[in-house]
Amino acid sequence: MKVNITGKNIDITSAIRNHIEAKFKKLEKWQVDIIGCQTSFSEEPNKQKRFEAVITIPKGKLVASAQNEDLYAAINEVEQKLERQLNKLRHKPEARRAEKPVLEETVE
Repeated sequence: MKVNITGKNIDITSAIRNHIEAKFKKLEKWQVDIIGCQTSFSEEPNKQKRFEAVITIPKGKLVASAQNEDLYAAINEVEQKLERQLNKLRHKPEARRAEKPVLEETVE
C-alpha cells in the first residue's frame, strides 16, 4: 500500500514516516482492497498536532482525524478509528438479520 504523507508547518522526519507506515501496514489484515492512502498532519497555533487520513477503497473513502499534543498519539488514534471502520465494513454483510426469531410460548 502506498502512503502519501504531507506535513504542514512540521518537517516529515524518517521516524514519523516509519511510524505512520507501520501503523497503516496493520490495516491490511482486514483483507479489504485499499487503493490508496493520503495522510496529512499539521501543527495548530495552540501547539496541538492534527493528523488526518483518507483511505480510498472500491466502495468509497474512509476518513479519520485526531488532534493531540503528541503527534504519535494522534497517529495511533487515527489508526484505531480506521481499524474500526474497516472492521465494520468487513463484517457488515454477515451482520444483517435474515429473519426475526420466532418466540415459542409454553402453556403451563
